[in-house]
Amino acid sequence: MGLFGRKKTTVGLDIGSGLVKVAVIDHSKKEPELVKAAVAPLLADAIVEGEVMDPGIVAEAIQAALSAAGVKSKHVVTAVGGRDVIIKKIQIERVKEQQARELMRWEAEQHVPFDMESVELDFQILDPDAEGLEMSVLLVAAKRELIESKVRVLGDAGLQPAAVDVDAFALHNAFEINHPDALGGLVALVNIGHEVTNVNILDEGVPILTRDITVGTRRFREDLQRERGLSPEDAQAMLQGYDRSPHIEAVLAGRGEEVAVGVERAVAFLSSNSRNAGQIRSIYTCGGGSRIPGLSEFLSNRLHLRVEQANPLANLKVRDGALEDLVTDEIAPLLMLPIGLALRKVA
Repeated sequence: MGLFGRKKTTVGLDIGSGLVKVAVIDHSKKEPELVKAAVAPLLADAIVEGEVMDPGIVAEAIQAALSAAGVKSKHVVTAVGGRDVIIKKIQIERVKEQQARELMRWEAEQHVPFDMESVELDFQILDPDAEGLEMSVLLVAAKRELIESKVRVLGDAGLQPAAVDVDAFALHNAFEINHPDALGGLVALVNIGHEVTNVNILDEGVPILTRDITVGTRRFREDLQRERGLSPEDAQAMLQGYDRSPHIEAVLAGRGEEVAVGVERAVAFLSSNSRNAGQIRSIYTCGGGSRIPGLSEFLSNRLHLRVEQANPLANLKVRDGALEDLVTDEIAPLLMLPIGLALRKVA
């Protein structure tokens, strides 16, 4: 089975539109331990707006990332997300889990704007031990086509899914273990990727709303090139650097505003559709875009909230050599999703 073939390890695979990221976690001890992390770049436009344009190039990048992580196992945990995944917290009459399972398709018809024949449904009872006539349930629906597409990508790379998770839940897994003190009240976890930013709202640590904004590091880089006359290499280096500059400040105003408005709209939607609506307490950012110099400060000033970068390595045990050849400060924001996937124990 190879180095990481034992069932006590989980391989998390995050296939982004700019990078493929892998995290391997050992579950055999009392605490989960990061054994290895690796990233592999993806050629531009191999994946556009979540759609695979060149399966061969994507498969090669996946294999390169797994090879760099020393993974021999063919079983990985990956995730789906985007507008074809619906997460909704609902109230139903208090029944046993088996009855809830039977009720769920009817409930989904009331809450999910998809054809029920084309979706996969799942749910989690949030208050199984509580008393009362009603119980809180987290309903999740994903278009079957989305899941099948992700499984096809894995198949092209010679892999099989040990599990297909939802992006928001994987991010929550990593957030929960590393920032346990941040789980009270309403918190926004904003994952700024290459093409898309996911806004995830957590209520007492439970993901209850996810929204996508079509802005990511690629848009920032393109603005630096078009509006500030920078080369692609210089623009990328500036976004990944540590220094604020007039160039960065100029594009932050536009693209940072889009991210801020996306957060405001998610909160407004929640307020108009929830009886438990309240004020967002704080915002945590992750993903490659969370490193853009000055972005956290811009969002904090614009939204009048505390904004800080989430760190998937803050409380996680890390084995010596797990981040070999990687710069921890630079790689950590990219690992939130793959670590969250790898934190899932699979049989």
